[in-house]
Amino acid sequence: MSGVEVLSAREVPLGGPRAMTVRRTLPQRARTFIGAWCFIDHYGPDDVATTGGMDVAPHPHTGLQTVSWLFSGEIEHRDSLGSHALVRPGELNLMTGGHGISHTEVSTPRTTVLHGVQLWVALPEEHRNTGRDFRHHVPGPVHRDGAVIRVFLGSLAGDTSPVPSFTPLLGAEIVLGPHASTTLDTDVSFEHGLLVDQGDIRTSGTLLRPAELGYLAPGNATVTLTNESDAPARAVLVGGTPFEEQIVMWWNFVGRSHEDIVRARQDWEAASERFGHVDGYPGERIPAPSLPNATIAPRGNPTHPKGTR
Repeated sequence: MSGVEVLSAREVPLGGPRAMTVRRTLPQRARTFIGAWCFIDHYGPDDVATTGGMDVAPHPHTGLQTVSWLFSGEIEHRDSLGSHALVRPGELNLMTGGHGISHTEVSTPRTTVLHGVQLWVALPEEHRNTGRDFRHHVPGPVHRDGAVIRVFLGSLAGDTSPVPSFTPLLGAEIVLGPHASTTLDTDVSFEHGLLVDQGDIRTSGTLLRPAELGYLAPGNATVTLTNESDAPARAVLVGGTPFEEQIVMWWNFVGRSHEDIVRARQDWEAASERFGHVDGYPGERIPAPSLPNATIAPRGNPTHPKGTR
């Protein structure tokens, strides 16, 4: 089994009228993708009475899918497809932006503690202008060697999500009991990332602590996870075949060139029908930030792996 590249999180403010701080582990200089996963935000546990919770006004997306997964709390989702859904713990909400979509995310009044992850998937060139879509799925728990696994995308531990993806992907929540260890069969062609939410988890000889993301290169037929904590540990395992394309990712847009981003921004600022309209949000849209003075260059993964720990 290959070594683990450890990616640390950086704190960034989430946009909107009420900014909340999130921990971002992807993308960063060392790595742009894990499979087609191109963005990982990890937030909470936040006491909503203190932080005000999440209130993200209408904002656009292109060229990607958003994956919402909660550990606690509840978020109300509305989008320009007409979807109106609640994001709850253990339930997948997947939104496809494609050519263009807009949506809102607001924690509900009954939420006391908000805690979860927001993930993005880059769409491949042949599908990046696909139509808007929204899927909801509640995976059942799979019990394995002191672990409880919920597979929300792809296949793991004998369970397969019915939600389709545009590239081969894996997404699963794994909760390990105190000092539990489990070995999972994995697709040898996949690269994987393990985001630790709570507890200390050892994999491939490397100890990962909360908010760290461990990267495993392709070539692993199994992944062994060991909880070295006296309390339950929780992590999100993502994976996929290496994404060979380069992308330009700026604000909420994924394109292939600087011009793609300029056009998407212009369309959003002009209230183009490209992004539609979100009904039911009592406030204004989020304006697009100013573009940088320099041309935004496409990025892919580094050719050679960075150092491991």
